[in-house]
Amino acid sequence: MLKVFLIMFAIGMCLGILLMIANKVFAVKQDERFEKAISMLPGYNCGACGYPGCSGMIAALLSGDSGTLQCKPCKPEQRKAIVEYLNTTPGPTGDTLKIKSI
Repeated sequence: MLKVFLIMFAIGMCLGILLMIANKVFAVKQDERFEKAISMLPGYNCGACGYPGCSGMIAALLSGDSGTLQCKPCKPEQRKAIVEYLNTTPGPTGDTLKIKSI
C-alpha cells in the first residue's frame, strides 16, 4: 500500500512540475493598455461603434483591426484623451498605435 502511495505521489509531483514549466513557457502577456482604455470610456456598451460593447472596440484598436476610435457617446475631450493615451503608451511589444478619432 505504501508503494502505491509513493508511486502516485511521484506521478503527481512530475505532473505538477510539468504544469509549472508549461505555465512559464506558454504564458500570455496581457496588454495593460486594455484596462486603462476601458476605464476611460463612458461604459455604455451600446454597440454604436459597430463592435460588441466597449471591450470589443478597445480589443479591435489594440489588435490593429481598427484604426479609428468610433465611440459615439464619448465626449470629444474623452476621445482626445483615449487617442493620446493609445498613441503614446507602448504595448507589451514596445510598439505604439496610430489611432485617430471620428
